[in-house]
Amino acid sequence: MILCCGEALIDMLPRQTTDGAPCFAPHAGGAVFNTAIALGRLGVKTGFYSGLSTDLFGQILTDTLAASNVDTSLAARSDRPTTLAFVKLVNGQATYAFYDENTAGRSLAASDLPTLPDDVTTLFFGGISLVNDPAASTYAALQAQAGDRVTMIDPNIRPGFITDPNAYRARITAMLARADIVKISDEDLHWLDGPGDAATLAQGLLARGPKLVFLTEGASGARAITATQNRFVAGQKVTVADTVGAGDTFNAGALAALHTAGALTKTALAGLPDATLDAALSLGNRTAAITVSRPGANPPWAHEV
Repeated sequence: MILCCGEALIDMLPRQTTDGAPCFAPHAGGAVFNTAIALGRLGVKTGFYSGLSTDLFGQILTDTLAASNVDTSLAARSDRPTTLAFVKLVNGQATYAFYDENTAGRSLAASDLPTLPDDVTTLFFGGISLVNDPAASTYAALQAQAGDRVTMIDPNIRPGFITDPNAYRARITAMLARADIVKISDEDLHWLDGPGDAATLAQGLLARGPKLVFLTEGASGARAITATQNRFVAGQKVTVADTVGAGDTFNAGALAALHTAGALTKTALAGLPDATLDAALSLGNRTAAITVSRPGANPPWAHEV
């Protein structure tokens, strides 16, 4: 099982009423939530760990996960409210205003950590869940306890959400060093490490500990970079509805391909053939292209890919 560990929230997406007035429509979302949904739809055995509310919105999240075959039995339940994220779209690009104080997700504590069953072989982390305590430190502690399990992280940085950049950088730096796989966009990489050639900066990440870095370059495509390889697969051209969930779906596609290849072990990741890397990039790109072609984060099912 791949256990996706991180935020689940309600995206309030901009819409119009029938008479043209602006309004917001609630949709289940969150970066790690989206990756879990996409993995479940691709037919990979998937679990989700987060702080989930028992409120109305929390039930929407739980029901949406179940509908995509995602196991939520390890999640921590509470009566705290669900995080809300109001989305603004400009030329298809999304920006967010988060309402996250005292929520079920943000209040996740070390005492809520589960005992991982043996069938959990891979853990995925990322998103805004790694920004604020106590949840951020709880996820970092879970990654540190992963043992022989493979861990992957996608920082998916939202600068406007970060109130203490120094603390955030320290936490992300430590988690990147412990990770076996890193997925990072060129924009996030520049936020972390400054200007320069993105592929060269990604090579620098490998020196910190990971065995594999997926570098996404927007519509251009994505790279898989190891100590000896730099593979590139171009993105698919589609008519973009919006970019909500694009990177999250790429994560799922890449993980699903590695899972199918039997590559989600520390030993396998130390020496992946070009064909396996290309397959991961290709499936990541294909799934992301389908997601951006329709409104909101709506990852494809296996039969659509």
